[in-house]
Amino acid sequence: MKRKDLIKHLEISGCAFVREGGKHTVYVNLQTRKSSTVPRHNEINDFLAKKICKDLEIPVPL
Repeated sequence: MKRKDLIKHLEISGCAFVREGGKHTVYVNLQTRKSSTVPRHNEINDFLAKKICKDLEIPVPL
């Protein structure tokens, strides 16, 4: 999955950008206050994308 597609899915699902880390971007679910980091790679494998969505308690992208 492309990173930009995952970021778009996170934002549509109610998550917001918090800050940039060294090699990651931190997002938080505004409703549940759960957070997760998204690596700054062009490609993110499906397993990691599912884990990020699970951490943020949002649906997994199709």
